[in-house]
Amino acid sequence: MKIAERWFVMAGVGLLAAIALAGMIVAIYAAWLFHALPDASELADYRPATATRVYAGDGTLIGEFSDERRIYVSYDQIPEPVVEAFLAAEDSHFFSHGGVDVSGLGRAMFKNIFNAATGRRLEGGSTITQQVAKNVLLTNETSINRKVKEAILANRLEATLTKPQILELYLNEIYLGYRSFGVAAAAYNYFGKSLEQLTPDEAAFLAALPKGPNNYHPKRHPEAAKGRRDWVLREMAESDFITEQELATALARPLVTQDAPRRAAYADADFFVEEARRRAIRQFGEENINRGGYYLRTTLDPELQSAARDALMEGLERYDRRHGWRGPWGTTDFADGWQDKALEQTRPPERRAWRAAAVESVSGNTVRVRTAASGDTGTLLSADAAWANANKPLKRGDLIFVEPQGGQFALKQVPAVNGALVAIEPHSGRVLAMVGGYSYALSSFNRATQAERQPGSAFKPIVYAAALEGDYTPASIVLDAPISFAGGRNGERWTPENYSRQYYGPQTLRRGLELSRNVMTVRLAQAVGMKNIVDLSKKMGVSDSLQPNLSVSLGAGETTPYRLTAAYAAFVNGGRRIDPYLIEIVQDRNGETIFSADERSCRECDRPFSGQESPRLEPRGEQVLDPITAYQISSMLEGVVQRGTGASARGLGRWVGGKTGTTNEYRSAWFVGFSSDIVVGVFIGFDDNRPLGSGETGATGPVPVFNEFMQTALKKRPARPFVRPRGAVFRTVNGIEEAFRPGTERRREEEAPRPEVPTGPQNYNDVLRREREEAAGLPPSTPTPAPPPTTPPPPKKEPAEDLSGLY
Repeated sequence: MKIAERWFVMAGVGLLAAIALAGMIVAIYAAWLFHALPDASELADYRPATATRVYAGDGTLIGEFSDERRIYVSYDQIPEPVVEAFLAAEDSHFFSHGGVDVSGLGRAMFKNIFNAATGRRLEGGSTITQQVAKNVLLTNETSINRKVKEAILANRLEATLTKPQILELYLNEIYLGYRSFGVAAAAYNYFGKSLEQLTPDEAAFLAALPKGPNNYHPKRHPEAAKGRRDWVLREMAESDFITEQELATALARPLVTQDAPRRAAYADADFFVEEARRRAIRQFGEENINRGGYYLRTTLDPELQSAARDALMEGLERYDRRHGWRGPWGTTDFADGWQDKALEQTRPPERRAWRAAAVESVSGNTVRVRTAASGDTGTLLSADAAWANANKPLKRGDLIFVEPQGGQFALKQVPAVNGALVAIEPHSGRVLAMVGGYSYALSSFNRATQAERQPGSAFKPIVYAAALEGDYTPASIVLDAPISFAGGRNGERWTPENYSRQYYGPQTLRRGLELSRNVMTVRLAQAVGMKNIVDLSKKMGVSDSLQPNLSVSLGAGETTPYRLTAAYAAFVNGGRRIDPYLIEIVQDRNGETIFSADERSCRECDRPFSGQESPRLEPRGEQVLDPITAYQISSMLEGVVQRGTGASARGLGRWVGGKTGTTNEYRSAWFVGFSSDIVVGVFIGFDDNRPLGSGETGATGPVPVFNEFMQTALKKRPARPFVRPRGAVFRTVNGIEEAFRPGTERRREEEAPRPEVPTGPQNYNDVLRREREEAAGLPPSTPTPAPPPTTPPPPKKEPAEDLSGLY
């Protein structure tokens, strides 16, 4: 008996010791856990990673920069139906418990007995406060250890933050699928709406997603998604958040969501948005841009941007059509699954009407095709069939792109050539539109800002501006005659030639620029000095790396469409260099302005208006040209459009100027044009710099693109006369009103004589015809045979001085 009692006592002591030890371990663990867990007070200033939203100048959303697609909204900006939907679905006692809902936890444990037996997902019974603790401060591990941590942190959160603050964190942090973090981003991505625009059933669907967004994907699992939404609606009714009538109405609504999350409804500005992103990261840092929730307003004009994209794409397609059908992008034998193969081919997203199709039969110019997606059949337009068959005849099984058109199909192909268009406001430098290629999805390389190419004759206005800054006037005479220099290739002499390979004798500066005389330009550059020309090009922002070689006067240096277009702005704005910019203003997530592109101060702008004269701001930019020189060049470039190589843009009307550019072997084609309020640069060329083909000049490809774009631009910004500079003296020379620097108008300026009849097998009419061909951008045609020797040449009119207004 004593032995049994002794064992009983020993067992009791051991049990008590074990209990004490366990209690000590629990106490030590709890003390460690209490001190090891994160400090919940940090959440008082916590802000989750938030997307930087990018807007056009008119407020149109054009993009987002983010690691997590989130739009942070404060609690008072979240409508009650959204809050109530999440409370009903996740934590109906949120405003009454202290962080842990004991009754809810008990119900979850009871349900888990059945869930475990049936293989269903276990429920955690976590409150919204516990979910915030897990999402923000803990990991996603599934363990009792994490649940204990959750409970401790939940109590800390409740002691540190108010209920609205906790709910604000939850509704902004939660992941809801569709690349959406937080309710505001989810509302936009699923429904294309702001939170205020959501209906109760839409709010209920968002509240259905935290338990498993992929399980309730509205496109992949529509029945499960609607079922979960309806469950949330019933929970809302049970909590008296909605009435029975509202419940019935909401249950009857179909679940309609967008096909996929969209960065922005406006999708024509991919090149512009990406360029803005690169510049913003350089200026503010990648962390701030991708996670800081900035508001970034750009200079983009959406209407002009869409017009620019359409004009360039259509211009590149026109070029492509001129140079022939390149053949199908694949073939098929019409075996099972051929449609899937055809649909894998990437078409330009910008060309949504294009369809992948296969050729079913060919009989002459009657080509029958079948689309891969819908199985529609029809014939190609006869002109398109003839176009293709003239180069690489179509045959059965060819995989092609087509576009429905008038009951038939038009044959389409992605151009191999590429290009760029940039439009800048000359007085401020605001970039109104930018397209860096045919399709951003097919190539994100931005040819507007990244393609260094020779500008050809589009550089010549810089040469003439340097001359006008010196002793020359628009009426000065320069000889257009053969000239050669040492230092050519392979030790040969360099002999520049005009496009027509003819020479025209003495010409005015105006006429030389209007008709883009190469030899005359080289003579002028030699007289002015290439160092002066290169220095001026640097001041104007064309390039920082040009060398003072005479070939540079004909555009042999390299620049980008972006920089050359910005340089032309000085001809319009009175001679000031503007630095073009894409980002107008940046604000942080608190609404504080941290950057403004316009740094000019206005000392009187904060005064109340009492009828006084409006405040005057200093013009932007450094003065790099005399205003009179700038006006002279803009007037001469207007002559390029009215009478010269840009004459195909004459239909745009007066007060539009510009200059064509074509490089050796037709490798690049340019046109930089302008009106008083917009400067537009167009470039066309292959990425590998191979020739575009004979006759592909600046007038052939880029000018039509400019014309199409300007038809839209001039509706918004009508052309008006170029501003006459103060101090300029105006005189009429050769029937054209010219501007002179005071004192230079008194020089006797002779009218440029008619071109001399060149020696060789051609007559006077050939010279005139070649001038017209150059003005139209056409390649030289075959000369007319010379008349018999007995036929005298046309009488030559002696040059007459135009003395009107000179004295």
